[in-house]
Amino acid sequence: MTLTTAYLTSTKNLEGILNAIQTAQAPEKFTTRFLESLEYKTAADRLAIGVLKGLKFLDDNSIPTERYYKFLDQTEGGRVLAEGIREAYDDLFRINIKANNLSLSDVKNKLKTLTQGQKTDTVLDDMAQTFVALCALADWKIPPSAPTQEVVETESQNNESSQSVVSQIQSLPIGQLCYNIQIILPATRDTAVYDALFKSLKEHLLK
Repeated sequence: MTLTTAYLTSTKNLEGILNAIQTAQAPEKFTTRFLESLEYKTAADRLAIGVLKGLKFLDDNSIPTERYYKFLDQTEGGRVLAEGIREAYDDLFRINIKANNLSLSDVKNKLKTLTQGQKTDTVLDDMAQTFVALCALADWKIPPSAPTQEVVETESQNNESSQSVVSQIQSLPIGQLCYNIQIILPATRDTAVYDALFKSLKEHLLK
């Protein structure tokens, strides 16, 4: 299951926090103290750290990731944010590939299903509002990244290898195929039975 459960109890400062991140020097570790240095000091603002982890902007130790650094490029920030949202809410996008266009109530209903009714109505409201607020700040013009060239080449090589094996088998003359035939002989002392059996094998299989 890929669905972040991090959320904000208030999204009014979300855009400001993301803008402040883009204009500030990246910290070695994204702490509440660093967030306060950006002038976001409330308990509600501190929840943004969990959201950033869900978006893979920060690792589990709050260290900025490669995605965080890419986000600092303001010409790419919206696209990078969309990429993070798609990954953080992958299960939601599996239900609807255009989940970023869903209404708040639709998002809440989908999240209720995905979390199997284990979240309270208040938490579901906050999760849905966080998702919708994030989507509003992201750039969705560019579709999801296609598989990397390395992946495409690997899949192509695997397909070629499989086709090669099939071709080799199909090109083998029948005489080169090896058959393993096992015969369970009946328990009898009558040699005529064995003679008849081997005669039949010779006539039907050993031609």
